[in-house]
Amino acid sequence: MNPRTLKKNKVNIITLGCSKNMVDSEVLSGQLIANDINVVHESAKRDHNIVVVNTCGFIDKAKEESVNTIIEQVELKKKGKLEKVYVTGCLSQRYRDDLEKEIPEVDAWFGTMELPLMLKQFEADYKKDLIGERLLATPNHYAYLKISEGCNRTCAFCAIPLMRGNHVSKTIEEVVKEAEALVRRGVKEIMLIAQELTYYGLDTYKKRMLPDLLHRLADVKGLQWIRLHYAYPSKFPLEILDVMRERENICNYLDMPLQHASDNMLKAMKRQITKSEMDELIFAVREKVPGICLRTTLIAGFPGETEKDVEDLKSFLVQHRFDRVGIFTYSHEEGTGAYDLKDDVPAAIKQERAEEVMEVQKEISYEKNQEKIGKVFKTLIDKKEAGRYLGRTEFDSVEVDNEVIIHSEKKLPIGDFVNVKITKAFDYDLEGEVM
Repeated sequence: MNPRTLKKNKVNIITLGCSKNMVDSEVLSGQLIANDINVVHESAKRDHNIVVVNTCGFIDKAKEESVNTIIEQVELKKKGKLEKVYVTGCLSQRYRDDLEKEIPEVDAWFGTMELPLMLKQFEADYKKDLIGERLLATPNHYAYLKISEGCNRTCAFCAIPLMRGNHVSKTIEEVVKEAEALVRRGVKEIMLIAQELTYYGLDTYKKRMLPDLLHRLADVKGLQWIRLHYAYPSKFPLEILDVMRERENICNYLDMPLQHASDNMLKAMKRQITKSEMDELIFAVREKVPGICLRTTLIAGFPGETEKDVEDLKSFLVQHRFDRVGIFTYSHEEGTGAYDLKDDVPAAIKQERAEEVMEVQKEISYEKNQEKIGKVFKTLIDKKEAGRYLGRTEFDSVEVDNEVIIHSEKKLPIGDFVNVKITKAFDYDLEGEVM
């Protein structure tokens, strides 16, 4: 008998992909802990005997990373360093049959909605009453909060509905209860996430309920920042902005993936919006919430994209001067609306165009950051690294946006808010001193 089997099981969860996957891993952790099973997240100690890989299947690079991670864990199992390897998440949901044949050493594969089934592998019971009980993979002062699952949109490039199914909203009561539980554990900032935030409530309440949800969350005592991620621009409910303006603890920050700005591309991508409609929306957003931070995500190299489309996109960025921009190169995904189109932009050209677009944004970001010099911002201290503190303002989300570098001889507790005067500004970061 393997002497390791005499020990109590210890599970290491490895999470790949987006913040929504991270929340799924945290929920799994909470369920395992409630069943008296020892669990860690991305532990480097190698003192665990079971691994769960929570995979991403969004684009080629993510799929490659997921497969490589699975293979790494299987190799450890072959060497006797692990007893079990389980795989869940989007890649497993989408390619389970193929993966089972290619990597038979994996003990079991699970889809994105099969948590109760996975728990049976651990002889654990799914506890429905564990709303908000998660082992946070983030620092204790901030957390992601998923308000819905799936998506009803039909964007031509996107495989998420294939992996996550149709849109299903949590109830307002569920979301508020989860937020309250997180705040009791010390969370001060909650980032609301969904495949499509603005669709929230349409399935359950038969109308868009995000403004109502925001009011209820803003009433949660101790919740100091609420941040909105992934709002779809078509038919955007402007009432969200009224709540943002009225409630002090809702950050003046909006993550709205636009994907492109050329009418040709928007139509081909099935985005249900035109460039002029996006112009009007951006003007309306900034009029309703002066000083709001607008973040967007773009795609380079969609089938049929021309140099003129790229020039239109760069002109759009110069016109609207977004605070934050991220860009992906197009990934040709089977099962999507665009899969029947010819993937006619070579990979090198896709990358070249993405870099061109980011060069334009880099200059805009630098200029906008320079405007912050001399101003004072409420800043959340995230961590201490290399003898300096790193924090964020309400205009910056975790990992994707600016960090504020703070040199201070005085100890600054992690998770505290301090007022910081900006003294230097770079392309994507700020530097300042505590007031």
